Amino acid sequence: MMSGKMYRFRLPDDHIDSRFVEAYLQTTPAWDEIDRMKTGGSDSGLNLTHDRFRTLSVPVAPLNEQRRIVEAYEELVSDLDAGVAALERVREKLKLYRASILKAAVEGALTAEWRAQHPNIEPASELLQRILEERRCRWEEKQHAKFKTKGQEPPKNWKNKYTEPAAPDTTNLLPLPEGWCWTTVDQLAWSSGYGTSQKCSGTDTGLAVLRIPNIIGGKVDLKDLKYAPPRYSDDDDELVAIGDLLVVRTNGSRTLIGRGAVVHDTPVRPLAFASYLIRLRLIPAPVLLKWISILWESFHVRRWVEARAATSAGQFNISLKVLSTIMVPLPPITEQEVIAENIENQLSVIDHLESDLEAKMKSAQALRQSILRHAFTGQLVPQDPNDELASELLKRIAAERAARARGSVAAKQETKVSNRPQTGRRGRPKKTAKGND
Repeated sequence: MMSGKMYRFRLPDDHIDSRFVEAYLQTTPAWDEIDRMKTGGSDSGLNLTHDRFRTLSVPVAPLNEQRRIVEAYEELVSDLDAGVAALERVREKLKLYRASILKAAVEGALTAEWRAQHPNIEPASELLQRILEERRCRWEEKQHAKFKTKGQEPPKNWKNKYTEPAAPDTTNLLPLPEGWCWTTVDQLAWSSGYGTSQKCSGTDTGLAVLRIPNIIGGKVDLKDLKYAPPRYSDDDDELVAIGDLLVVRTNGSRTLIGRGAVVHDTPVRPLAFASYLIRLRLIPAPVLLKWISILWESFHVRRWVEARAATSAGQFNISLKVLSTIMVPLPPITEQEVIAENIENQLSVIDHLESDLEAKMKSAQALRQSILRHAFTGQLVPQDPNDELASELLKRIAAERAARARGSVAAKQETKVSNRPQTGRRGRPKKTAKGND
């Protein structure tokens, strides 16, 4: 059975080797021509009609040459495919190695020996207390700014309106290393909210807006930006700043939900963020931001988010209310520095290896295209003057198609006549004789 989203084309096996056509469909010229045939406004809405695809130009060689080309191509790419498969296995192992390093970091195993040598450092509970004080201070400063903007004096007991952040419920949590403590994202973030729902475009005439594609590998990528209309507010309080943790809140893929990036440096240009991102404004201590970056890429956070992601109409979602309650381990500030240094050293090696692998994968793809280019320009195998010309081959295919078409029309007419009821002299159906009872 075939999906309704697929087309089937049957080739005349005695004239065309299907492997030859399949190989051509992997070439860059074929991809480019097919891309030009597509209709629709986005990757999810692109469409390739049957009638358009039928017009795709395909080079045709004599049948025997088709077979020689396919055999030579398959022999050359078999080793190439084996090499690519080996690179993929290495890439998967690097992913596992990265995950194991992050796991060791957030569980304290990475610095177990260091802790044994430094038993008298300040515990994380004292760090958390300073963070909570800073959190309240920033809230009060923000309220003061609002009163000042409105030209109002703060009302009596206005500080009592401060809402204490949710504390972690450690009842069923695993014990942490000595000096660590559990905290929540709500305790670490002094402000939070959703982004703009303004319709954006690719024209650089307004305020740049970060979207899901700009949150890559735990970092903010400024490639492929979209822009809000010039009238959209660029209030500094709404713009992306140091200490912001931007988190994907809705997507069709469960693995993308909760993916985030911490802003470590002042953005090179004013940036807003889209409504399908959540912003958590962390206390912008450089070491703490590095720890949150490490934590957010770890299995601990991924498991928590994916277990709590809600689904609706084929979309996965994580709300700000749910995200704020995530419980995360917090090491002492001194240990965070050691963890960050170790992680940077080890992950930099992995990043270098992954870049090298990516370059080799691209080289393999370029080599594959080079082989295909030689195949379909007559340079891969020698030509045989005794082979039937492709032009004669196409003539025979056309003649056979025409003959089949005539036979199909005649068969339909014959079927129509045979199914027509027999009539008498006045056009009435003839009565058939009944058998004896």
